[in-house]
Amino acid sequence: MLKIFRGEILHFLGDPAKLPLAQSYQHIEDGLLVVKDGLIEQVGEAALLLPTLLPTLPKDAQVTHYPNALLTPGFVDTHIHYPQSEMIASYGEQLLQWLENYTYPAERQFSDPEKAADIAEFFLDQLLEAGTTTALVFGTVHKTSVDAFFNSAQKRKLRMICGKVLMDQNCPDDLSDTAETGFVDSKALIEQWHGKDRLQYAVTPRFAPTCSRPQLDKAGELLKLYPDVYMHTHLSESKQEIEWVQELFPESKNYLDVYDQSGLLGRRSIFAHGVHLSEHECQRLSETDSNIAFCPTSNLFLGSGLFNLKQAEAHDINVGLGTDVGAGTSFSILRTLNEAYKTQQLRGEKLTPFKSFYLATLGGAVALDLDDKIGNFEPGKEADFIVLDYKATPLMARRMAQCKSLAEKLFVLSMLGDERNVLATHIMGEAINNTNNTFNYNTNNTIND
Repeated sequence: MLKIFRGEILHFLGDPAKLPLAQSYQHIEDGLLVVKDGLIEQVGEAALLLPTLLPTLPKDAQVTHYPNALLTPGFVDTHIHYPQSEMIASYGEQLLQWLENYTYPAERQFSDPEKAADIAEFFLDQLLEAGTTTALVFGTVHKTSVDAFFNSAQKRKLRMICGKVLMDQNCPDDLSDTAETGFVDSKALIEQWHGKDRLQYAVTPRFAPTCSRPQLDKAGELLKLYPDVYMHTHLSESKQEIEWVQELFPESKNYLDVYDQSGLLGRRSIFAHGVHLSEHECQRLSETDSNIAFCPTSNLFLGSGLFNLKQAEAHDINVGLGTDVGAGTSFSILRTLNEAYKTQQLRGEKLTPFKSFYLATLGGAVALDLDDKIGNFEPGKEADFIVLDYKATPLMARRMAQCKSLAEKLFVLSMLGDERNVLATHIMGEAINNTNNTFNYNTNNTIND
């Protein structure tokens, strides 16, 4: 099936921090996005494509036109906890106390398959309403939590990654597994779900303090058995956490080395946060082509610190954005960009709007090793994209009227934007929530708009 979408188009071709800016993105003020069987077939100027395209279309072909809006690839969230959806905005704690007082009580409920299924459906609704089409997701220690999540994601034909939490020490007994049971459950989930439709699995040790050395070693064994799965954990989120890790693993050179000794670094390894990294840790992340999920909203909410994006760039480390719900306070990547800008301001650095939208789209895809499938509008990639309304609120409409450049419009979106700006979300070319902007091609070879 052929679907055609018309409007202002923006997608990235590379990292604006590494390329000359003009080479890092493609912006088309009046463009066409042509989708065939769920994949991008071509993208270009409407004035150039229409004369050759229209005569080849069947008479009932549809063109969906989105005026006063921006078509961009779907947002990519590289770190989020679906079981924490109901405990978002829990008051008054920093990381370790927050886990004890809020996270663990919430996650106990996911031994119940009905509870897990209910939250999975709600969680995916929230993601899609916010324009997030791909996410790397924590489950709980319960195998049922991952089954429920993947069942919901599969029904919606989503590209999602998830894993069962591994946790065998320094945690409540009723949320603990063992090195062996964690291995067995994870292996079964990998064989059931990894590579099924658009689903992929992540081996998921919660973080070093809750994982014994045998359990970390078993996680490394899984990565050797299934080299194309992901590894997803936390790293250097708070200074108190780092001190605890050093006490628990005195033989390790640093926090990252705890994971390195068990073979957990690599191209598909994503470490959430990395707020307080040494130069040696950054060098090792770079050497192993490992990745960081930058989670500014939760870092500010928990008082953990300010991520050093320039340090990561200097070491050529792939970085994606994470909302980190429920310590993060919004499912919206646009709101997360707002906080990301502020963290860099506090560091005395500038986060440009082009770099922001790169991180939200292609940057996240690169960090997840999915840039051959998603992240921009190159032909052959999956047509997961969103439409951002420039005039979603009266304030934004007035502010946009003052904008004189694309950079300014992107910055306003990232400062004032949220779920209200997501006019439509498309999965493999299919609109799952949008307004009615579809028009039929007619016999005069024109578009009725």
